[in-house]
Amino acid sequence: MMNIPLSRLTSRRHWIGLACAALCAAGAPLAFAQDYPNKPVKLVVPYPPGGPTDIVARAVAQKLQERLGQPFVIDNKPGAGANLGAEAVARSAPDGYTLVVATTAHAINPALFAKLNYSLTKDFAPISQLTGGPLVIVASPALPANNVAELVALAKSKSGGLNYGSSGNGQSTHLSAELFSAMAGIKMNHVPYKGSAPALTDVMGGQVDLMFDTMLSSMPHVKGGKLKALAVTSAQRSPVAPDLPTVAESGLPGYEAIAWNGLLAPAGTPREVIARLSTELKAVLESPDIRQRFEAQGFAAAWSAPVAYGAFLQAEVDKWAKVVKTSGAKID
Repeated sequence: MMNIPLSRLTSRRHWIGLACAALCAAGAPLAFAQDYPNKPVKLVVPYPPGGPTDIVARAVAQKLQERLGQPFVIDNKPGAGANLGAEAVARSAPDGYTLVVATTAHAINPALFAKLNYSLTKDFAPISQLTGGPLVIVASPALPANNVAELVALAKSKSGGLNYGSSGNGQSTHLSAELFSAMAGIKMNHVPYKGSAPALTDVMGGQVDLMFDTMLSSMPHVKGGKLKALAVTSAQRSPVAPDLPTVAESGLPGYEAIAWNGLLAPAGTPREVIARLSTELKAVLESPDIRQRFEAQGFAAAWSAPVAYGAFLQAEVDKWAKVVKTSGAKID
């Protein structure tokens, strides 16, 4: 039997140990991802229960729970223009067990608020977009304009301009109209409300001329004859109202403004966990029942890979920053 010096045995054991440690470390993320989730996941919705974002979140949470075998618990945390919930998640442990549903408002807020306690593009890891849907331009039936061209002509001819309502300063219902005005070369007077419902009531009553609003809240009134719809704000027509033209095809090429939801995790969340959630969301958002459920409410299911969703977020932040600056929008 060959005698091996003790020093050489010690050295060999050292390198074998390091090699084993490296292999274990390499396998750890994969094992962690395969084990994820092994406890309930909290899904923060930065809006009150019952609204469009809450509806989307609950539908997605139920499907993820069915697929992953752990509860996905909705935590409604409204306040501060949807910033309260986002800030709470930005400060959470980056382990995949606290997520937030982001919206168009989160892309607008960096330009709208003088100071935010989080960065949308630095403090979060993008997972996927969830939905995308147009707003619809609705007007009082008495307004003498039945399409975008007539609306622009009326705004240019009317002394003092037209009045439009919104769900609040800095909301997508406000800034979508400002983007429209800038591209059309018109001036309209903004009348902010605290929510869409009172604004729509005044449009129906003729106190304000028009509004850019979600299809979910507006289309029932259109179908009931209390409002008339002029166009949708997406790049393509909506399956909810396929006969309604887009703003872009109605004389403002390049115009697009959508309301969207997406899912974010705290920055630093393991890439393997992000990938697992992304894969599961792809299956959820491609399921026929989810697609049909969202389409009935004016949304389109819109899965995107994490990198693509991150690029989309940056583009939205840049886009709305220009609109905020041009409009001079300020938070109440």
